[in-house]
Amino acid sequence: MQYTPSIHSIPSFTTSTIEVSMLRLDKLHPIVSGNKWFKLRFYIEEAIQNSFDTIASFGGPYSNHLVALAFAAKESQLKSIGYVRATKNEPLTPSLQEAIQYGMQLEFIGRTNFQEIKNEMLLQHKVSPEIITHKTKTYFINEGGYGILGAKGAATILNNIGNSFTTIIAAVGTGTMLAGLINGAAQHQQVIGIPVLKNEQTIETEIKALLNNKSTHFSLLHQFHQGGYAKTSPALIEFMNQLWSTEKIPTDIVYTGKLLFAVNELLKENYFKLGSKILLIHSGGLQGNRSMPAGTLLF
Repeated sequence: MQYTPSIHSIPSFTTSTIEVSMLRLDKLHPIVSGNKWFKLRFYIEEAIQNSFDTIASFGGPYSNHLVALAFAAKESQLKSIGYVRATKNEPLTPSLQEAIQYGMQLEFIGRTNFQEIKNEMLLQHKVSPEIITHKTKTYFINEGGYGILGAKGAATILNNIGNSFTTIIAAVGTGTMLAGLINGAAQHQQVIGIPVLKNEQTIETEIKALLNNKSTHFSLLHQFHQGGYAKTSPALIEFMNQLWSTEKIPTDIVYTGKLLFAVNELLKENYFKLGSKILLIHSGGLQGNRSMPAGTLLF
């Protein structure tokens, strides 16, 4: 897949002293949207190089990651398996139906002990996000593409961006993309993450585990999660609709909506230094919006 950076200014966020732009990764591909291709690219390359015929990973019922993986695997002539954080008696979400259309086999492992089961499966197959054995033809990727290869791919998001931006800001789920951005950023650039999970005590450690230089400074602002993963509020929905009306930027309730809401609040609080040139990363993936009642969002 060819990558040509598409950077758009955000006039309603920009002032006479602070410039705000957005890297529109959501425009990169209609299915493998946003950061997904970057996080998957080196995993898929390694799987093919080592003659695996199947790729498996993990995700929720509205997982951008699983839909993107299903499509990317099909394009690479690989089979795919998605281990889903849901039970088989739950209705299939539009996202899971789409993954099936791309050939993904779904296995439902429930919600209660999802993380424990996932970690046990990875250990059973003697697979980590970075270490693959040849005892199975199935190549496992951790949830959200977390791992060294995922961060390596995410670092290439900043290719050909240039060093004029002073500040890079992105939403944080597993931390894989933020780790890549930290690895790929210039020394003078500040990298800020907006975690979308509530009370995420381990995320800083998980990000640092993927850094080329463990002492590299970055910031995490934990106050914008809106109640937790995939949680929302009337204020967030109103903001997302207003943003669409003024800027025609589609956002999602899980990641990018919270990212832009956070930056808007930070601008009001004069958080950024005068003269800042801020680059927001639109990480794509609007699958979470499918969980909202029809008509909630204007786009």
